[in-house]
Order: sequence, then structure tokens, then C-alpha cells
Amino acid sequence: MTNKPIIMISSYPPRLCGIATFCEEAREFIQKANPDREVLVISHIDGQGEGVFPLIDMRRKDWWKPVAKKVEKLDPYVVHIEHEYGLYEYYDERGIGDGNDGFLDLLEAIGNFPLVVEPHTVHGRLRDFEADFIYKMCQRSHVVLFKCHYQKWRLDWTFHARGWPTPRNIMVVPHGARPDKRWGVHEIPAIRKELGLDKIGLADHLVGMVGWIQAIKRWDILLSMWEEIHREIKKRTGEEWDLLAAGTMRDPNDREDYEEWKSEVRILEKKGIAHYHEFIPRGDAYYKMIAICDFIVLPTTDETQSGTLARIIAVNKPFITTAPMEGLTAQTLESEGGLLFTTKEMLKRKVIQLACNEKL
Repeated sequence: MTNKPIIMISSYPPRLCGIATFCEEAREFIQKANPDREVLVISHIDGQGEGVFPLIDMRRKDWWKPVAKKVEKLDPYVVHIEHEYGLYEYYDERGIGDGNDGFLDLLEAIGNFPLVVEPHTVHGRLRDFEADFIYKMCQRSHVVLFKCHYQKWRLDWTFHARGWPTPRNIMVVPHGARPDKRWGVHEIPAIRKELGLDKIGLADHLVGMVGWIQAIKRWDILLSMWEEIHREIKKRTGEEWDLLAAGTMRDPNDREDYEEWKSEVRILEKKGIAHYHEFIPRGDAYYKMIAICDFIVLPTTDETQSGTLARIIAVNKPFITTAPMEGLTAQTLESEGGLLFTTKEMLKRKVIQLACNEKL
């Protein structure tokens, strides 16, 4: 290829990170749309793979300088940057963060190239720091991609209230996922076998909790009610339903919840009504684990958007998730593919309703 490359800047596998897996899939589709250009990645120092340059070392205050130097050398057609506050926060010897100042320095240093920045956390009600950061980020970027429409019109309200001009370089591109990952009912037995789940006694019908196991995901809510829910579904339908909890921990700070919830699933497993499956939510396995479930439950307490929910919608599976919850509520309303809950009792009713009513 002789044309100028496209550069992505992001965390990247094998890091256990939702942004890393997002970048991996986005890179594939950008490459497919641009077969005449290389799509290269500048990642954190743990990134690996062909065309990946692991240069972002967050132990350095000036981590952005080697990145800017590499961008200049590669002379790209465009630079597409995935942003999450935690990915680019430098902490000094006191443990005090720099407020992503290094990220803004990077944008200034490579501003002579076309810059597309995709922030993955944009709250509807911005804190002072977030509002100031987004304003400065937009000033230093050519195009900024938001995930949801409400984020854009709420930003207009927020900036207007502060007397700031609203940036005009923001586009809404919904959190996508692969459109080519849908399977028919007749294909599910083969997928179960491929995933190693064909000989563990799974029921024909599955309620799934799939994805990264994090404190904010609150698997414990459904786990605490599953025995009662299972009994009620069996009473109403005469059918056997199992709870499939599948995923793994990615943040060591979540270990206590991870171990506790895994133990709770194991207890239900011994009663023959649930199963736990450890796997890394990434690639085809992520989509296939969702596909084998009748529907998915995604309880959460703090997210502005969800890669798991985007995949659920892409696989065309019904779901139940928390509301009001920023982009998850917007994704649910726009897709018309799921139910919402705000209380534990409401979640219980929705799970039973979805299991017992095939028309939903």
C-alpha cells in the first residue's frame, strides 16, 4: 500500500479493556472500508499485534511526546483516537492526576493532521472538570464523535448555561457492533458445542448475564432472586430455564465482587438451575455467548454507554437493563428491543414476563 495510513490511538488487546476490544473491531471495519490504506494502531505499552506500536507509557508525564513523534513519522491520512479518562491520566509521585492534560498536549502536537476523537464517557450532566475538558478537546479536534443524541443536545444546554459557545464539530455515531453476527435457532446447538457448553446439562432456555464482571454491573441483584424466579417460570410454563453467568474480571479492584458473585452462581449451579462459564468477552466468543441465550439481563449502576448492550442489539437478542442510565436507556428506546427496570422487584417481574411471554 502506497497511500497514507490511517492511525488509531487507543488501548489495544491483549489488555482486558472494553475500549481495547472496541478499537480492535473498529479497526477491522475501518480497514474493510479503506482497503487501499493501512490501518495502524499506537497503543499503550501492553498492546500487541501486527501494525501495533506500543508507545503510550503512562508512567511518564510526557507520554504523549513519543506518540506525537511516531505520528509525524507515519504521516497519516487521518488520526482516529479513542478516549476514556482513565486511559490517559498521569499520576505524580503523590498520586495526584493531571486531569488528562497530556491528552490535550497530544492533540495540540499532532493538530496539523486531521483528528477524529471518540470520547467513550460523556455524561448528560457534566461535572465542571468534564465540561471544561470536552470544550478544550473539541477546540483541538477536527471531528468529535459522540455515541448518543442526548449527549449532544445536553452539551448544548450545559455550555449555553455557562455562556460558552457550543462546538460545531460534534457528530453522533451510535455505539456500533458487528452486523454480521446473527444465528438462527437451528444453529444454536452447534454454537453451544463450539463453546464447550453442550455437555454440562444446560437447559434448553437460558437467561444470560454476559460480559466483564465489575462492581458496577451488579450481578448480585439477579443472583439473589434467581431461585424464586426460576420456580415461578417453571410453575407458569412447565419449562426448564437456567441462568448462564459468563465472563471474567478485568479490574483487580473488582476482585471481591467477582469472587463473591462467582460463588453465588456456584451455589445455584449445585441446585441445577444456573451455570458459570469463565471466558474473556472479546471477538466471536463474545457474540456467540450472547447468541445462545434467550435474552440477556444487564444490570448496571454507572455507565454512559455499553459495548455489551451494543452487541446484544447487534445479535438481535431481547434484553432487560437499568433505567434511567444515560446511553443504556437511549440505546434501549432507540432499538425498541429491551425492557427497563428501576427496582429489584421490577427486575423480577420483567424477567418472569420475558421468559413466559414469547410474543415480547
